[in-house]
Amino acid sequence: MFARNEVLGVLDRTVDLSRRWRGVIEEYREFLPVTEATPVVTLLEGGTPLIEARSVNKRIGRDVRVYLKYEGMNPTGSFKDRGMTVAISKALESGVKAVMCASTGNTSASAAAYSARCGLRCIVLLEKSAGAIALGKLSQALVHGATVIAVEGGFDKALEIVRSITSEYPIALVNSLNPHRIQGQKTGAFEICDVLGRAPDFHAMPVGNAGNITAYWAGYKEYHEVGRVPNRPVMLGFQAEGAAPIVRGHPVEHPQTLATAIKIGNPASWKGAVAARDESGGLIDTVTDDEILDAYKLLACEEGVFCEPASAASVAGILKLGARGYFPPGATIACVLTGHGLKDPDRAIASVSEPITVPADRDAVLEVIWGGSR
Repeated sequence: MFARNEVLGVLDRTVDLSRRWRGVIEEYREFLPVTEATPVVTLLEGGTPLIEARSVNKRIGRDVRVYLKYEGMNPTGSFKDRGMTVAISKALESGVKAVMCASTGNTSASAAAYSARCGLRCIVLLEKSAGAIALGKLSQALVHGATVIAVEGGFDKALEIVRSITSEYPIALVNSLNPHRIQGQKTGAFEICDVLGRAPDFHAMPVGNAGNITAYWAGYKEYHEVGRVPNRPVMLGFQAEGAAPIVRGHPVEHPQTLATAIKIGNPASWKGAVAARDESGGLIDTVTDDEILDAYKLLACEEGVFCEPASAASVAGILKLGARGYFPPGATIACVLTGHGLKDPDRAIASVSEPITVPADRDAVLEVIWGGSR
């Protein structure tokens, strides 16, 4: 695979290829559990944009500055690629021939792609019920050649089966229970700090299986400990109201939300999420499906950023807190948008109007444009 500047270099040999993005392992090798013996499996993940959200700024007011860490720009369209490059590289190093995961979609897409990259077999368990996994994600796992098995039960039951099988057979588990996943995902925090020159004052994110909030907090702490940044952020996590076990204080047997990526009733990284909340002086709260959809549409229509519904939970959450006057004047807030909108095309189509149909006539088109107000 060629990076953009490698392709350009074919035409212009003055391009400095040493400055190309190398993927998160090579960019942050000193912070990751890899050695010279680790076969690096990469799709040049990471290096995703940090976009100021001016429309969100205006809604919150108080001179806050909100930045969107748009993880939908990763190779398979979600943040999972950060952890998967490390997990698959370490699996390959260990000598296993297969990896396995339970998934609501994004993990399966990432695991399948990185496995295909290095010749490992990938086995995916997912929930059988209709609508449990967005078709955009399912198609990725299938096209990359994964063995996809639908089980009669939710994500939590699927993960239980995966944990049992991988504990008995030479198959690597690549869910966020795998510590190498967390190690890779923490690089998102490094990138935010590298761009801002410090950690944000607040960091907001969706919480499903809770590996990502655990990972980002680990990244911020590590950068602070080695003196790369002078501060650490307050961590803000948001669960869908119908799938909020951490907020409720107990597992949710039948989680319900249109944000399928965070429809998890018993998070694997529950303790890590609580630690991130408590150590940072932050909170984990709920947002409704309506609030998630409102933020989803706001980002698409006013910021030009198309994310999957679960991603918008972070923005829905800070809008909710902002309405309460939670943020001090001038605060800097980073929001992780975990996946691209094309992960769930059905939701996108359902949330917009159908195209207007007119005859192939210039005046008919002008009538739609101006509405007879010329």
